[in-house]
Amino acid sequence: MNIGEKIRNKREDMDLSQYDMAKLIPMNQSNYSKIERGVQEPNMEQLRRICQILKLDPRYLLELEKFEFISVEDIKLLKDVRTLIDKYS
Repeated sequence: MNIGEKIRNKREDMDLSQYDMAKLIPMNQSNYSKIERGVQEPNMEQLRRICQILKLDPRYLLELEKFEFISVEDIKLLKDVRTLIDKYS
């Protein structure tokens, strides 16, 4: 199932029309329709709004749940290492 199909299914489950979604994002209804049909990819802001409106996890839409992500602790460690490198370079 592609991004557009996932969005359409959730939108229909919430009894929202394409017009309603486009107005909430905000964007043109015909461009929103292209996203659901897989003709056009949403930009980052549109994707963020779609996820907010439909209460979807972007990882689900983008199929990122298969990947491991860097934890907050790992990011802090990397920043600390970067600070040390900068200090002693």
